[in-house]
Amino acid sequence: MIAAQPARTRRIAVRDLVLNVREWGEPGAPRLFLLHGWMDVSASFQFLADALADRWHLLAPDWRGFGLSDWSAHGYEFHDHVADLDALIERLSPDEPARLVAHSMGGNVAMTYAGLRPQRVARLASLEGFGGHRYEPDRAPEHLARWLEQQRRPARLRTYPSLEAVAARLCENNPRLDAAHAQFLAGHWARPSGQGGWVLRADPRHRELHAHQTRIDEVFACWRRITCPVLWLMGDIPAKQGFRQDTPEQFAERQAQVPGLRLETVAGSGHMLHHDQPIEVAHRVDAFMREAAWRPARRPAPAAVRGTPPARIA
Repeated sequence: MIAAQPARTRRIAVRDLVLNVREWGEPGAPRLFLLHGWMDVSASFQFLADALADRWHLLAPDWRGFGLSDWSAHGYEFHDHVADLDALIERLSPDEPARLVAHSMGGNVAMTYAGLRPQRVARLASLEGFGGHRYEPDRAPEHLARWLEQQRRPARLRTYPSLEAVAARLCENNPRLDAAHAQFLAGHWARPSGQGGWVLRADPRHRELHAHQTRIDEVFACWRRITCPVLWLMGDIPAKQGFRQDTPEQFAERQAQVPGLRLETVAGSGHMLHHDQPIEVAHRVDAFMREAAWRPARRPAPAAVRGTPPARIA
C-alpha cells in the first residue's frame, strides 16, 4: 500500500524564511533526517518512510524554494542549503549529533556539512550524492557570461495540462516507477498553476546557473574533515550524474577523500534508488545507522562508475 505510514508537517523558521518539515514515526524514537535532491520534495521519501517509520522519527525538510517551503527573495546558492541544514539540526536535534540520509543534491549538502560541522553528524548515508562536476578555472568566463545573460530572461517552469501528465513525466524520468507510485508523487511534486494546468512546486530560479561554481578540489577539502562513518549507496543502472562522468581513476579519487567510507551498490536501481528499491535501501540504511562498531571499508573496484556493480559489502 502506498503511504502506509501517514506523514504530518510543521513549519519552522530558518534564517530568513520558513521551511516545511515532513515527519513520520513517533517523536520519542531515534531521529533520522531525510534530505531530498534537486527539483524534488520531501514527500519523495514516502516509500522509504513506509519501511522505516516504525523504528525511527523521520524528519524530512523541503529545501528552500522547493515543495511547501518559502521561496527566497535573493535567489539560491548551494551553500544556502548547507546553512539551512545547520539551522535545522540545531533546532531539531540540539541534544545529539544528527543521523543523515540524503539523496543527490541533498547528499552533496550533507557531505559538505559533515566536513564543516563534524561534531554535529553521527552517521551519514548518501544516496547517489557523491559530489558534482569537475569544473576547471578556465571555464569561469564562459560560465559567468551565461549567468549574466540569464539575468535578462527570468526562468520559467513548464506547465502540465493535468496531474496525469505530471505522473507521466515522472515515469519518463524513471521508467522503473509504476503508475500508482507516480500518481502519488505527482500530487506532491506539482500544484495547480491557477491557469488550468499544473506546475512543479519549485521556484523557477532553481533552474538558473549559480554565479559561483563549486570546484571539486574545494569539495574534497571539506570531505577530508569528515569524522563520522559514511555510507555511499549507488544504483547499478547508469545515469547522467556528475560522478558518472568520471574515469574509474577519478571516481576512486572521490572515494579516497572520505575517511572510513563504505560504498555499496543497490541492484535494480538507478539514480532514484529510494523509489526503485525502497525496501532494500531501508534495510541498508537501518543496518548502517544501528551498527554498533564501525569496520574499515574495503574499496570497491572503480569500474562501478561504468555501471558494473562492485561486490556487496556485508
